[in-house]
Amino acid sequence: MIRLFPRLPMALLCVSLLTTAVTSARTSSAPGLKFSFGAENPSGYERVLPDTTYTQESGFGFEAGAGSAGFFSARVSEGNYRVTVKLGHHQQSTDTTIYAELRRLMVEGVKTEAGAFTTRSFIVNVRRPDLGGGRTVRLKDREKGMEAWAWDDRLTIEINGAHPGVATMDIEKVTMPTVYLLGDSTMCDQPREPFNSWGQMLTRFLRPDVAVANHAESGEAIASSLTAGRFEKVFSLITKGDYLLLQFGHNDMKSTESDALPTYAAALRSIVDETRRHGATPVLITSVSRRTFDDAGRRIVDSFRGYTQAVREVAREKNVALIDLQMSSATFYEALGPETSHLAFATMQEGTHHSDYGSYEIVKCVLEGIRAAKLDLAKHIVADFRGFDPAKPDLPAAFSLPKSPLATTAPPPGS
Repeated sequence: MIRLFPRLPMALLCVSLLTTAVTSARTSSAPGLKFSFGAENPSGYERVLPDTTYTQESGFGFEAGAGSAGFFSARVSEGNYRVTVKLGHHQQSTDTTIYAELRRLMVEGVKTEAGAFTTRSFIVNVRRPDLGGGRTVRLKDREKGMEAWAWDDRLTIEINGAHPGVATMDIEKVTMPTVYLLGDSTMCDQPREPFNSWGQMLTRFLRPDVAVANHAESGEAIASSLTAGRFEKVFSLITKGDYLLLQFGHNDMKSTESDALPTYAAALRSIVDETRRHGATPVLITSVSRRTFDDAGRRIVDSFRGYTQAVREVAREKNVALIDLQMSSATFYEALGPETSHLAFATMQEGTHHSDYGSYEIVKCVLEGIRAAKLDLAKHIVADFRGFDPAKPDLPAAFSLPKSPLATTAPPPGS
């Protein structure tokens, strides 16, 4: 077993895969892949040296290049995968946090004493842009570059934490209810620090009996997501028992067309109908609020020019579950006040895109909304979520989450 430490050489940072699973990893046809590393070799597992670099020929290994140490990838097919990790070390205490794909939080701060071990499972969704017939989702340049891990044929795991330690890892393809997300940069998997969104925090708060497939993307409006094939991709996969969480508005409201708002509402209605036609449950979410305090510095001013109200009206008209994230996030900012609320955002100048702390609190607003709407999805929320009052948020000083070693120099994302 190898103990993993951030900022050490890649050979000491990554989980090992068994060589006999290479063919299975390529096809995802095997019932499960079993991985181990270090001096021990449990029955049924095969140890692989930790200095293995990912290649197309092998189909597994550690991502090469500066800034990518600590990221392990295995080639798999599109779908949902249950990853089970045994955490701990025979001689030292450990503190492990695990992210997947593009910084989706999976395991947060699991601690073990020397000689003790514990097991955690989580679900990772892996997707491809293919739509069939030679067509694909129209990806942006950023999705082909710094966001490529969100669309490739690999399942990528980031091992992080103060003193992380992983003994074994099992990966198994599974079929289960899936929560699909469509929206903009306040919801998508942000690829770089210090930006983060509530969509990539949601995985931490759902039990490993439901998957999260985040198809939100920076700069997207409903119209652009329709023309790019993002909705077509989701509707090619979504089925009975799944959910579609929809949160747009930030970019839709920038349209200068005279009929932009009624067109937006009409698109919401059509999407609700199509989701239901597939047997899935639509959930409408009002835009997460911007940090727009009034002159007195006490209240958040509505900056959405009727677009969030349109979401509420469509929800009432179509009898759709509604999560009023605009209202709950505004309450959260107001509780922090104008002097402290900037800590919920990626930079001092930001009023839209969140920091790790901000997105961690915002997703709690979403979880409360799921409960308030009495969605069956609420039964999948983890037991350690005790509820959340946005008027009494967690203090920023009490929040701690390991930063990803991915570069922090990427340009600010579009909404």
